[in-house]
Amino acid sequence: MVTSNEPDAGILAIDSALSKWSQGDLIEIKKLKRPNYAYIAGVADLFLVADLDRVMTVEKAVVAAWERIPGCQSDADTRDLAEALSRKRSRVAFPDDFNRLAHKLQKRMQDKHEKSTDEGEALRALREIRVSATPAWDAEAVELIFWFVCAETDDRFQDREWHKWLDSWLKLLPASGRFSAVDGSVVTLDDMTAKEYTQSDRLDLDRLSSH
Repeated sequence: MVTSNEPDAGILAIDSALSKWSQGDLIEIKKLKRPNYAYIAGVADLFLVADLDRVMTVEKAVVAAWERIPGCQSDADTRDLAEALSRKRSRVAFPDDFNRLAHKLQKRMQDKHEKSTDEGEALRALREIRVSATPAWDAEAVELIFWFVCAETDDRFQDREWHKWLDSWLKLLPASGRFSAVDGSVVTLDDMTAKEYTQSDRLDLDRLSSH
């Protein structure tokens, strides 16, 4: 992702420089759980991702000597990259009091995601986490529903095991202040209606953005 701001100056501005991450982080980034970064299929085997907040300037002569590696190798790769870029620029700004409410859950998931434990395995099986606010985020009294969306049905986890983790995660989200009720479900995309999906917002592992 390179742009030239000064074509006659021999300088290139590189938008979204690459940075190296662990395999576990790479999986999170591919699932759009860290919107400050974008998964690049062409360099995934090198554990490199695009840092969407990082800009560098490099001389054209240096860039000319680099080996060119296509980042997107299929239409699916191109769509995934476009979604990651869109996600970075369009994620919802949550109210400050919701950020405080969700902080313990967010930290728990950051801390446990890579652990070799049953909970870590359960977290890695999640495609995304979404939350809906009824009647609205700015209402005086709000009911929250958290959707823990599995990537696909995983035979390693029976219903009772998912309920165990769901109960544990919801305990980190006690109803308080404007948030009069907090509930949640572990689901697949097939379990959610289009209305439930479009009227809910995705949570990030990077940070919870605020107004």
